[in-house]
Amino acid sequence: MSKEPKPVEREYLGVDEAETLSGRSRWTWRRDCYAGRVASCKVGRRLLIPIDEVRRVMTEGYRPRLAEKRQ
Repeated sequence: MSKEPKPVEREYLGVDEAETLSGRSRWTWRRDCYAGRVASCKVGRRLLIPIDEVRRVMTEGYRPRLAEKRQ
């Protein structure tokens, strides 16, 4: 009987990973983190952003499709 390891979901992303996931520049992420607009934490030299925070920023920028004009 061997136990299979459960997949681990990451809770934090580095700024490079946040950039890849969202398309926002790493410098924009850094600026927003240091300005307090985005939650973050420092671990050593790394700036880490909670993945929920990345999703929040992406959702806030979501614009729904406009309804088509009917003639």
